[in-house]
Amino acid sequence: MALAVIIQGVSHLKLLEKTQCNTWPRLSLAHGDLKESENFDDYMKELGVGFATRKVGNLTKPTTVISLDGDKVTVKTHSTIKNTELSFKLGEEFDETTADDRKVKSIVNIEDGKMVHVQKWDGKETSLVREVNGNALVLTLTIGQVVCKRRYEKAE
Repeated sequence: MALAVIIQGVSHLKLLEKTQCNTWPRLSLAHGDLKESENFDDYMKELGVGFATRKVGNLTKPTTVISLDGDKVTVKTHSTIKNTELSFKLGEEFDETTADDRKVKSIVNIEDGKMVHVQKWDGKETSLVREVNGNALVLTLTIGQVVCKRRYEKAE
């Protein structure tokens, strides 16, 4: 399994190839501001998020900060409504309480240069796939047949 590490403090987005000496490649993103969002309301609806919370969620423009401390990856999301922080080790299952208060079992891996985060709860499953596309981080959220794309650009 190819692994990657997310680190904070780099001036641009870059994906480095895995070296022969077993060091991990680094997918670098200091932080990013949400610039585009497609189909987020339908995604939240499929998750079971209520009407009022969906309306607020659709208006929120979060900033995401991804950082590394040793082998622990931390993803912080900041908005005017709610802040969340998620810390994990790649490839290890962990308990997560989501921004909409679901209690899920999660696992995050790197697949084809993308950070793939899978959440499972009550017989349901959703995936959150983060990938670098130029100077942006694209987050693709999928549950069932519903797909949402959100694009973050590196904050200045």
